[in-house]
Amino acid sequence: MWNRLIKDEKGFTGLEAAIVLVAFVVVAAVFSYVMLGAGFYTTQKSQEVVHTGVTQASSSIAPSGDIIVKGAADSEANQITFYITNTAGGTAVDLDKTILTYTDDDDFVTKEYVVDSSATPVTKGPIAAIPADWSNTNGWVYQSVIVTNDDNLLEKGEKYKVVIDLDTLVDTTTPTGTLPTVNERFQIELKPPEGAVLTLSRTLPAALTADNYYPVY
Repeated sequence: MWNRLIKDEKGFTGLEAAIVLVAFVVVAAVFSYVMLGAGFYTTQKSQEVVHTGVTQASSSIAPSGDIIVKGAADSEANQITFYITNTAGGTAVDLDKTILTYTDDDDFVTKEYVVDSSATPVTKGPIAAIPADWSNTNGWVYQSVIVTNDDNLLEKGEKYKVVIDLDTLVDTTTPTGTLPTVNERFQIELKPPEGAVLTLSRTLPAALTADNYYPVY
C-alpha cells in the first residue's frame, strides 16, 4: 500500500504542467520585450537618420548674382566678392561657424570665420543692431545686405555679401603663396556647420587692370 502511494504521480501532473506553462509564458514575455525594445530602438534610429538627412538637405547656401574680382598690379586679382542667400525652403545657416576654402593653381587655404569683437553695431533700415563690417583679419568677411533681424544667421529672405581679401588670405610673403593671375581658374568652397557645401569655380579674364572690377564665369 505504501509503495503504491509513493509511485503514484497522477496528483502532480497538473502542477507540473502549470509550472511548464508559466515558464513558457515568462520566456515568451521576455523574448517579446527584447524584440519590441529592439524594434523601438531601430525605429528611433531610423527617425534620427531621416531627420538628420532632411536637415542636411534643407540647410544650404546658394549664390545670388555674379562673382566679382578686383584687379591688382601685375595682372593679378586681389579681391573676390559674391553674394549668398538661403535656398528655397532651407533652414537658417550660422555664418559665424562657416569655413571658407580657396584653391587655385598653386594655392590651397582653409580659414574658419573670425568675428571681430571690436566691431561697432550700425543701423540699417528698421534693424538697430546690425553688426558693422567685420575687420578682415582672417582673409574673408561677410557683410549684411538684406536682413530681417540682428543675428548672424542666414535666413529666408536675407542676403549677405562675402568679401575675400586674397592679400590676407593667401600668404604672399612665402615663395609658394601667389595671387591668381589672368586665365587662372580658382575655386571657393563655403562650408556651413550643417548642409551642403557651396562650391564656386570660376576662371579669371584674359586681362586684369589694377583697381578695376570684373565679373567672372
